[in-house]
Amino acid sequence: MGGDAGERPRKGSTTFTYQTGRQYKLAFGVDRRSDQINSVHVPTGAPSDIGNSSPSQCPSELSREEYLQVLELAKMTVTPKISINDGNLVVHGKTILSGVPGHIVLTPGSGVGLVAGAFIGATASHSKSLHVFSVGVLEDVRFMCLFRFKLWWMTQRMGTCGKDIPFETQFLLVESKDTSDGLVEDAPTIYTVFLPVLEGPFRAALQGNEKNELEICLESGDNAVETEQGNHLVYMHAGTNPFKVINQAVKAVEKHLQTFHHREKKKLPSFVDWFGWCTWDAFYTDVTAEGVEQGLKSLSEGGVPARFLIIDDGWQQIGSDIKQDPNTVVQEGAQFANRLTSIKENSKFQKNGSTNEQESGLKDLVKDAKSHHNVKFIYVWHALAGYWGGVQPAGPGMEHYDSALAYPVSSPGVLGNQPDIVMDSLAVHGLGLVHPKKVFNFYNELHAYLASCGVDGVKVDVQNIIETLGAGHGGRVSLTRSYVQGLEASISRNFADNGCIACMCHNTDGLYSARQTAVVRASDDFYPRDPASHTIHISSVAYNTVFLGEFMQPDWDMFHSLHPAADYHAAARAVGGCAIYVSDKPGHHNFELLKKLVLPDGSILRAQLPGRPTVDCLFADPARDGISLLKIWNVNKCSGIVGVFNCQGAGWCKVAKKTRIHDASPGTLTGSVKASNVDVISEIAGSDWNGDVAVYGYRSKEVITLPKGASLPVTLQVLEYELFHICPLKKITASISFAAIGLLDMFNSSGAIEHIEIEKPEQEAAAIITLKVRGCGRFGAYCSQKPLKCIVGKSETDFEYEAETGLVSLGIPVPEEEMFKWVIEIHV
Repeated sequence: MGGDAGERPRKGSTTFTYQTGRQYKLAFGVDRRSDQINSVHVPTGAPSDIGNSSPSQCPSELSREEYLQVLELAKMTVTPKISINDGNLVVHGKTILSGVPGHIVLTPGSGVGLVAGAFIGATASHSKSLHVFSVGVLEDVRFMCLFRFKLWWMTQRMGTCGKDIPFETQFLLVESKDTSDGLVEDAPTIYTVFLPVLEGPFRAALQGNEKNELEICLESGDNAVETEQGNHLVYMHAGTNPFKVINQAVKAVEKHLQTFHHREKKKLPSFVDWFGWCTWDAFYTDVTAEGVEQGLKSLSEGGVPARFLIIDDGWQQIGSDIKQDPNTVVQEGAQFANRLTSIKENSKFQKNGSTNEQESGLKDLVKDAKSHHNVKFIYVWHALAGYWGGVQPAGPGMEHYDSALAYPVSSPGVLGNQPDIVMDSLAVHGLGLVHPKKVFNFYNELHAYLASCGVDGVKVDVQNIIETLGAGHGGRVSLTRSYVQGLEASISRNFADNGCIACMCHNTDGLYSARQTAVVRASDDFYPRDPASHTIHISSVAYNTVFLGEFMQPDWDMFHSLHPAADYHAAARAVGGCAIYVSDKPGHHNFELLKKLVLPDGSILRAQLPGRPTVDCLFADPARDGISLLKIWNVNKCSGIVGVFNCQGAGWCKVAKKTRIHDASPGTLTGSVKASNVDVISEIAGSDWNGDVAVYGYRSKEVITLPKGASLPVTLQVLEYELFHICPLKKITASISFAAIGLLDMFNSSGAIEHIEIEKPEQEAAAIITLKVRGCGRFGAYCSQKPLKCIVGKSETDFEYEAETGLVSLGIPVPEEEMFKWVIEIHV
């Protein structure tokens, strides 16, 4: 025996010589009462099979039996939950991929104890700028993936095998069972996320092939930038809660890459809490200063003032070198070849059409909007390259940006999905690309000018064009990162509130390079005249947010308040946790609808998190399967909310390579809602919650109590919705239960509740429930017995009580102050 056991300290260490001859120091702990070694710490980087071999030599400080015990504990400590065994990729005991080739290498993620994550790497025989590596065969699973169906945007796809995975997949979530203990029945469901990431100047994406193999497409976007291997191409992470798995995975990649920040670390611009108006669908590029004034005036006069304004495309000075032949038809998409010719506004926004550089019409417009219409935040649009066609090379006053014509080249994966008219145009006419070393100067001069006019931020569009221009600039990742870093540095310098909305930017080149940008457009546009687009829009944003919401707060885009699908879009934004803004033409508004979203001071009741599909919807296909409703969950400060939508009938078609209606008359569907659909409801409810809830249906206006685990049926036709507010019941006494609901006529009713406090005085009432509430109008709460009295502010107020449902309702007046919080007391 290596020493007197009675003298052994509580802690110790020993050295293990691995098969390669490399030595590792293993620290161990000793239980003093039993004198047994009970824990081992394995250093980071130790091989996962460190405990599999007999020791080549036993150190003097331990007996052979003790040393074997240390190795066994070490083996248990580093046994990965993700491993390659006999050519199978195994996650929690379940084979996810079979036939894993020898060129695939698995590297454990950093962490202590049982490792939940690992990186997939691959090696090729020669160095190239583009590789496709087979990772193994994927079959007999359920998965949800997010892929770029066109250059700019992602959407969802569900499937069961490798060939169902499209080109340009940037996120893959696989469902399996934990069979590591040999038990199949009652085994927990395991969710494994695959995140293709960036390595140096290379970017990885996933795809499938006809042999059901999962493949990694690795590319630099520059033929001069080559490699023969990548060690950290795809990060995998597994666990029993899909939202936590995804959150932990993105944070693990954040730690590994150190090139971007998670959403939780970013400053969210203040505009997201105020109602807005965007000029795009109202005017398109024909927007004028007069049109902006008309739009703001029209909304103010209707009692729904815009406190946030986006002046979209149409304000800049642009030009084109295209020479039109009078005898030929204008080429479709030629407008996208227009280039920026000045950082200042065009004549439509200058005073009386003046071109006097000393007089800024934009400054006057901003001043008038803020002083006459009380607009708080004004953003203007520009493309990441300046304009769709970039910046005019050697344009007067623009020479110092060193802009040069570049011709975009799409990656094979993008070409394999939907063709794009913008790319077709720019491939012919070229784009004026500001030199990456001058791009900060360009943004800084543009943004400094805008800030001098009183502008608060920018909507930066057409971002993914930069990935197609990497040749000669070190590749797509290097060029994108130069542009994103320059943009964010300029925004930090010029816009104090982190004023930026990222748009047309669904590529990982940019997402994994954004340290600061906190708001991202989460899907393709709202298309008011495309009937196929409305259900697609809701489902795409919800699923895209599963991934995008880890990086930034999703922006659901503008919509029209006067539109056949207006309430459908409004309800989705109420549960989305996003900014709410419309693009109505002046005079074309549904104020009744808008007042269910917007309070009289112009603020909104915004949910707290990015709205995402519920767990039971993650692998269903509510746009295409003909049987599933889409459920989106979110939380307010004191409650949960579940929006239910019938989104069936349309989707992106891989054959036609475009979105289309595939079922012209989808049927009525029935589903169910329960409290646990809100993933973090127990955290909202508090440790003393027993699982019971009061549920308020926004459309039905019904209040129903549900015991723990019970569900509520819901039946919807296509383009119908319901919003369920899940309000935890608080046990006041043995016979009294209470739940705050909120403003009964607002889409996000429970978003009005800011705080709940229960006091149990010695006299009079059994309890006094004090609420802090924003807004005005009909306020509701559930109480199992009629309250003694209700007080709003400092005045006792009349209230109604429905004994059969327990609904307490009362009126709250319009407050005089912005963002005012009423104090409401309910005595029971």
